[in-house]
Amino acid sequence: MTAAHLNPAVRHDMVFLFDVTDGNPNGDPDAGNRPRTDEETEHGLVTDVALKRKIRDTLALAAGDDPRYGIFVQAGHALNPRLEASYEANSLKLGSKISPEDAERARAWLCDRYADIRLFGAVLSVGKTGALGQIRGPLQVGMARSLDPVHPAEHAITRVTQTRQEDIDKGETTEMGSKWTVPYGLYRAELYYSAGRGIKTGVDEKDFNLLYQALEMMFDHDRSATRGTLTPRGLYIFSHPNAFGAAPAHRLTQRVNVTKTEPDLSPRRFGDYVVSVDDDGLPEGVTLTKLIA
Repeated sequence: MTAAHLNPAVRHDMVFLFDVTDGNPNGDPDAGNRPRTDEETEHGLVTDVALKRKIRDTLALAAGDDPRYGIFVQAGHALNPRLEASYEANSLKLGSKISPEDAERARAWLCDRYADIRLFGAVLSVGKTGALGQIRGPLQVGMARSLDPVHPAEHAITRVTQTRQEDIDKGETTEMGSKWTVPYGLYRAELYYSAGRGIKTGVDEKDFNLLYQALEMMFDHDRSATRGTLTPRGLYIFSHPNAFGAAPAHRLTQRVNVTKTEPDLSPRRFGDYVVSVDDDGLPEGVTLTKLIA
């Protein structure tokens, strides 16, 4: 029997907690790569795009050579040739008008080949394959926000060699640079899975198993001095008894509460917080799975 949190035929609402220590979890290119923050509240932000990039990269690693786990949006690979391959695989002529049935076959081929299309969807109406339209993904990843304000710091750094020989000839011995870090921040993101869409894209039990592995392990495969120490701290999955769902998502996700142990102090470690989950009186048929706690 399939475990509730792995069942692609029912709705799931998830809460994901992670923290950063002395690092930049998501720099803003429009602000000199400063860690993203809410300008009014100073809470830290990590975009859904950044989270999905890490999930994509880790899914591919976890799946190994399984041909169903190609990644559509992948660095160094153009999208058009991949879309055109769906035409070739289904004996369709590029640039010609195709029937809705043929377009559906091409979309199904792409869903079966690329895990990120199955989960996140994709815009396919580009180039000579405009008739393919788009695929609405069943898994929606929200923006992550820190539980408390973060205070990004800019650090001056030096390098002991120059970029240009003429600078060395002038007697310069170091070159200046800078980097941004967040001393500490605990972030919360929410993810939502629509079973109705998942059935259309072909999501299966293995997809869920690898998704959860990716959320738990993705920071280990994305280490860098710039990002500091990123650590998953909680993954809580509310699984419904059917595709429609037994309750609104917010009534479930708000059961995961995070409070500070010392309200007047600035948190500097995960131990400065307490995570509590109210699993009493869940709506009928809803189950809670704690994968990281």
